[in-house]
Amino acid sequence: MAEKTSMAEELSKELLISRRNGFWDVTDEEIEKADAFCEGYKDFLNRSKTERESVAQTIVLAEKAGFVPFDSSKMYHAGDKVYYNNRGKSIILAVIGEEGCKNGVNISAAHIDSPRLDLKPYPLYESNDLVLFKTHYYGGVKKYQWTTIPLAMHGRMVRRDGSYVDVCIGEEEGEPQFCVTDLLPHLSSEQNAKTLANAIEGEALNILIGSRPIRTEDGKGDKLFKLNVMKLLHDKYGIIEEDLVSSEIEFVPAFKARDYGFDRSMIGSYGHDDRVCAYPALMALLNCKTPKKTALTVLADKEEIGSVGNTGLESSFLPYFVADLAKQEGLEARDVFSKSKCLSADVCAAYDPTYASAYELNNSCFLNNGVSILKYTGSRGKSGTSDASAEFMGEVRGMLYNNHVLWQTGELGKIDVGGGGTVAKFIAGLNVDVVDVGVPVLSMHAPLEIVSKLDVYMEYRAFEAFFRA
Repeated sequence: MAEKTSMAEELSKELLISRRNGFWDVTDEEIEKADAFCEGYKDFLNRSKTERESVAQTIVLAEKAGFVPFDSSKMYHAGDKVYYNNRGKSIILAVIGEEGCKNGVNISAAHIDSPRLDLKPYPLYESNDLVLFKTHYYGGVKKYQWTTIPLAMHGRMVRRDGSYVDVCIGEEEGEPQFCVTDLLPHLSSEQNAKTLANAIEGEALNILIGSRPIRTEDGKGDKLFKLNVMKLLHDKYGIIEEDLVSSEIEFVPAFKARDYGFDRSMIGSYGHDDRVCAYPALMALLNCKTPKKTALTVLADKEEIGSVGNTGLESSFLPYFVADLAKQEGLEARDVFSKSKCLSADVCAAYDPTYASAYELNNSCFLNNGVSILKYTGSRGKSGTSDASAEFMGEVRGMLYNNHVLWQTGELGKIDVGGGGTVAKFIAGLNVDVVDVGVPVLSMHAPLEIVSKLDVYMEYRAFEAFFRA
């Protein structure tokens, strides 16, 4: 005989929030779909370790799906698929809707830059028979995490005549890799006495790149170790040392994206922040049929350093693109933006029981509980955030509920412990309704970050539903 459900149990089910693991709310079939979706995501991660590579890979996928370069002089109609490549470092993709822009557009916005080690303007030097590159770290990093891990060299070297060569060294089997060295424990008493923040200084993030001199007949000459490395680069890429001044070289972890855990439920990789949101937003648009409202996915650069520059979302490349779409319909861009909605696709901190003191348990996000809707980010007194309206929070929550998308909400961590921001405030500055919808990440900003496959798939499902709305 079945047990009778008590009134309190019935009321609890009806009125209270259930925070049980999202695994219990999905079928085995959905788990299989999530795992399959993440195979494509892992491939994207491995091919897209920089913003330039992310844009290039996005264009490959977009053109396979029928997207063509945007031409502001052409008239577009419902169902047309276009993309705008902004300097090879950010990109906008659009599917023209049945209503065009007259009732606003639906925007998903993510970023494709990640913390890394950039080269200084004059990076190459030798010291005591070793050759090294001087670096300037990019984004919020814990500097000690970047020592003694395999690094790969990615980027573009531009010669004085304007020609350039793209490089990628250290990703393929048999290629050399690089690293930042650290002090051995036997000599680290002074280093160990320092705080984590100061144990490795920014000027100590020097990348080891060589240890052999160029061979001369008499063994004499100046800077023979540095000269040997420069000759190798010149022979392969046709560059001289001065060309490094006009180059964008990024050193990133040489890890490949891999399944993590005995149950293979997670993905460990460099660059989840924020490609774990960029890829689902991209795929949702590539798979979008003719929507009611024009749908846009924006993949931007420079978020990790404030969304600055002409490829970051503080610039005008998004307003200019929407203005071109609006002009075709005899509309003003400001009127389009005022009716538009945006899901700012950026990661949030996943609760980590090992570091529980940094989190407020009731307002944390967890792996396998679906996408995170964050009404606000920022730090301390919500500084540097956009703070979504209650109405838009309710609308997004209802959309996810009606489409059976797992979701959760919370904050980045305890108040006054830290904080962070997203591109949401720049989209909100265009008078657009916007809220952050992202994927929880363990070890955010580390060279190796962890996400749940189920959460990645739910992020895709969220954008899929958003573009249909």
